[in-house]
Amino acid sequence: MSVPSSEEENHRKTVEDKAEMGRRKRAMWERKWKRLDIVKASASLFVHFLCLLAPFHFSWPALRVALLVYTVGGLGITVSYHRNLAHRSFKVPKWLEYLFAYCGLLAIQGDPIDWVSTHRYHHQFTDSDRDPHSPIEGFWFSHLLWLFDTGYLVEKCGRRTNVEDLKRQWYYKFLQRTVLYHILAFGFILYYFGGLSFLTWGMGIGVAMEHHVTCLINSLCHIWGSRTWKTNDTSRNVWWLSVFSFGESWHNNHHAFESSARQGLEWWQIDISWYIVRFLEIIGLATDVKLPSESQRRRMALVR
Repeated sequence: MSVPSSEEENHRKTVEDKAEMGRRKRAMWERKWKRLDIVKASASLFVHFLCLLAPFHFSWPALRVALLVYTVGGLGITVSYHRNLAHRSFKVPKWLEYLFAYCGLLAIQGDPIDWVSTHRYHHQFTDSDRDPHSPIEGFWFSHLLWLFDTGYLVEKCGRRTNVEDLKRQWYYKFLQRTVLYHILAFGFILYYFGGLSFLTWGMGIGVAMEHHVTCLINSLCHIWGSRTWKTNDTSRNVWWLSVFSFGESWHNNHHAFESSARQGLEWWQIDISWYIVRFLEIIGLATDVKLPSESQRRRMALVR
């Protein structure tokens, strides 16, 4: 059995100290719910209700629709919302940037301004009392419950003042104002072409699967897994989740090198989102692609 290094021991103590600081939790049902909280919770319940109906409306075309929705929405979140907009790890022409962002909208995880702002605050205040979805407040809080407490987010982080780059663009302001209409139109299109079969499997199974995979990055990847880099947080790499998350579960890698377009830093670390960015770079559509330098990797390595 290996003996923990002093670095690992210090990290463990830091995590325990932060966990002790985070004992104060906000009661979900005893607080005043804002209208936006009710809308978000209702949308989540509706999606999961569709999942319950899905087995009774199964068809092979519906399963293919679910996989398509999962893939398109998931890559929209990982490639667009996360790596392109939140971290500016690469650039693409505006028409392609906007197309990718619209794919992310179909994952029903909010508009780009809202999503990117929350994620930037997460990196700014990781594992502190101001982290929007800190695991020190419990697995289920970091996984899902934080979504339904917008007042708490404002108390923790303040207003959306960290996304001025997106607020200056008409397209993202338009999506922010009209996000509900796009989601309703998405559901109508699914129902029009495939009835309850497409609706329950596309907007139900497809969306719910991608939603929970994204949430596992916030929860599981800060609780369980391996660490390769010296980061002052609880981020972990979870190898088996990498395929389903399109490479997002190399989370310790990501927190070590936030602006890197590649999160699966080793050849064997599957990172489908990076393969797409790399392909776009090869054909000349992606530019200013950021990667960690060798000196940065040496400085951040746990073992040297």
